[in-house]
Amino acid sequence: MADAVQAKGLVKDFGDVRAVDGIDLRIPRGSFYGIAGPNGAGKSTTLRMLTGLLRPDAGSAEVGGVQVWPNPRLAKSVLGFVPDNPVLFDRLTAPEMLQYAGMLHRMPPEAIVARSTELLRVLDLEDSRNRLIADFSLGMVKRIGLGVALLHNPRVLVLDEPFGALDPVNAQVIEDLLQRFRSGGGTVVFASHVMDVVQRLCDRVVVIASGRVLAEGPVSEVSGGGNLQDAFVQLVGGRDLEEGELAWLSSWSD
Repeated sequence: MADAVQAKGLVKDFGDVRAVDGIDLRIPRGSFYGIAGPNGAGKSTTLRMLTGLLRPDAGSAEVGGVQVWPNPRLAKSVLGFVPDNPVLFDRLTAPEMLQYAGMLHRMPPEAIVARSTELLRVLDLEDSRNRLIADFSLGMVKRIGLGVALLHNPRVLVLDEPFGALDPVNAQVIEDLLQRFRSGGGTVVFASHVMDVVQRLCDRVVVIASGRVLAEGPVSEVSGGGNLQDAFVQLVGGRDLEEGELAWLSSWSD
């Protein structure tokens, strides 16, 4: 099966800090792929290099058969990206935001209208179509951000902590939507530090820490056939409270 995403030797420094240290990835087409790691592991930086938003200091990235660098604009035509905190034009309404995104992708006006109408309904934003995005909650912003990412029907969908700030009902709808996207031949790549979500949804997972790959493969192999969170903690190193620490908690008497 051809790869939807390839990364070879990705490196990114911020001053004296190496955020990503030679990451290699091969993500099969049509897969649901998880990028797991603790906070500060380099997940978001890796995604930004894969999606053409951040130029790597070394290495290469290919998405949907397109070399991201030096072709970030072409790569963005075959992928959709939703960051952890989507930055949108908050003085627009949701339909206006979708129309603007469709125009950027040079979509026919009738296709923009038809797809926008359906996306607003599926994402439970139809009743808020006349509100400015500035008045949206974070969960609503994430949902319209997903609509923007899906509007042009990309081959690869890249998401950073996609289920944060979503209520259980909308989280389930988004899961169903992503599974439908995948069943149609799309590839879903998402970063998360919530291991039960990764284990439930993903075929394969890579665990990174300090900008390096610690493990990669089918979820069942990386988890050792058990709980992925236990395997994750063992890989990245857990922390236990010392005996007697915070002993003052719950130490009051009636």
